[in-house]
Amino acid sequence: MPVALCVTDAMRFEVLGPIRAWRGDAEIELGPPQQRAALAVLLLQEGTPLSPSQLVSALWGGAEPRAAVGMVRSYVSRLRHAGVPIESTGGGYAIRPASLDVTEFQRLLSSAGPDSLRAALLLWHGTPLTGVNGDYAEAARVRLSELHVTAREDLAAADIEAGRHVEAVTALAGLIAEQPLRERPRELQMLALYRSGRQAEALDVYARTQRLLESELGLYPGPELQEMQRRILAADPSLAPLSRPSQLPPDLPEFVGRVSETSALSDALTRASVIGIEGLAAIGKTALAVHIGHILTPSFPDGRLFLDMAESADPLSELLRGIGVTDLPPSVSERAALWRTRTTGRHLLVILDNARPADDLRPLLPGAGGPAVMITARRRRYDLAQAHWTKLGGLDLPDSVALLTQLLGPERVSRELPEARTLASRTAGLPQVIQAIGARLAARPAWTMAEALKRVGRPAPGSPATPPECQAIEKPYESALAELTPLQARAFALLSAFPTFSTTTASEVLELGWADTTILLESLADAHLLDPSGPERYSYQEPVRMFARGRLAESMQQVRNSPMMPEAVQERIQTPLKEGAEEPYTLSSAGPSGGMADALA
Repeated sequence: MPVALCVTDAMRFEVLGPIRAWRGDAEIELGPPQQRAALAVLLLQEGTPLSPSQLVSALWGGAEPRAAVGMVRSYVSRLRHAGVPIESTGGGYAIRPASLDVTEFQRLLSSAGPDSLRAALLLWHGTPLTGVNGDYAEAARVRLSELHVTAREDLAAADIEAGRHVEAVTALAGLIAEQPLRERPRELQMLALYRSGRQAEALDVYARTQRLLESELGLYPGPELQEMQRRILAADPSLAPLSRPSQLPPDLPEFVGRVSETSALSDALTRASVIGIEGLAAIGKTALAVHIGHILTPSFPDGRLFLDMAESADPLSELLRGIGVTDLPPSVSERAALWRTRTTGRHLLVILDNARPADDLRPLLPGAGGPAVMITARRRRYDLAQAHWTKLGGLDLPDSVALLTQLLGPERVSRELPEARTLASRTAGLPQVIQAIGARLAARPAWTMAEALKRVGRPAPGSPATPPECQAIEKPYESALAELTPLQARAFALLSAFPTFSTTTASEVLELGWADTTILLESLADAHLLDPSGPERYSYQEPVRMFARGRLAESMQQVRNSPMMPEAVQERIQTPLKEGAEEPYTLSSAGPSGGMADALA
């Protein structure tokens, strides 16, 4: 049965330099060099047991003294007495360190990012296994030293790609002094000098390297160094520094709320490479994506790309040009492959805004280790299996009032806070409605909030003019309506007569079978023009409903006696239903003005 020394505090160990150990902040005395060597050997096994004879072999390499096994047992006993948790298991010894610098070093190396590489190199405190002799220690030292040099090269390469050419040149000069015959540092130094505008110095590095290798080894530079020289002489455009785009639109100065959504989506970007934000037209999807992009700027040092899919004729080409690619391949598949190649390993954020159902987003998505992507769309894209979607709703009431306060000033809102809260509540938290109403009130400083509740709203059909705020509110809904089929548009208008309705009622009004009605209602819910509000029940957000009712009123005269609206359906809409059914919302219930504010009351 394994025997272990129990300690109350976890211990941490170092082997990337002198062998050292701590419990908490107190360093432990580990004894003479050979005893420290025994600990180092066990630590490097990372929990794998070693028999006493294996320990002897590792420590003395075949030249062990006669009492070597007893000496090993003595070392283990003294280390345990010092507090080192060495286990006796299977006839041997093992230690499972909670914290070991070489384990953390290798973990950080696997992350491959420049920050991880810097953190890994900070763990080194000199020559690994300092003071430990023998073949085993020397082999471990060579292996770890090679990893150390490779990490320094990788960090220099990352600095070059990040545009930190001066830092890379300085770091590589030190590495070349230590490893004069190693070719990769010289290749990287040539690239860093070339990207710094020091072409002659870059070529001189090659010439000096060639002379050194010929005199020391009788060899020519390797193919990588030769290729770097050729590309510099040819002014290869691919050697130019990578573009670090900053294409995000400005953050909204009056951006308020969305705290939980911002936190959740920011966290999701760290766990998934593709996230989507879906929601009603003008709900604030783009504003939120841009806001998150600005907050996370430090996390994406290689740049931020922003692409409006509704305005782009060739999205893939625009993205490639955004990262500095000017020589574009002819085919879409080649461009997609080039996009994945040039973005792999780069800390980029890509926002694909206003994605439409017909857009093919798959060529724009990254490969493994590629950039993070945020998609905004009115409808969730079910053809993108790798995307994680979030539905964006309206602002809550406190945030709606806060936005109104930003637009009108705290003094005006606080003077009539109850009325301001009522006005904000009637917007359903839809930002463009709050913005439009706020702009109207800002243009009428003499209006009280109580007066605004009566005067702000959509005029009745046939009115001589439409207020500009109504046009601002309804423009996004017009574009959403344009994406509907005639049958969807008809259902969207007809059903707006009801505050809430069931699938059965919709089936009667639309004169469709129950199954077809279900599909039709779900399609409107996918477009966020209807909200599921219970089993087989749906409702509108009030501003959307008022827009739909306006469309219904405008078309009422044309369709009243047409096959699209049989007389029985007209009576169904304009006559109260029997007790227990949905109460109809007729045009007259909006009040004499037909205003939006009255209708929302």
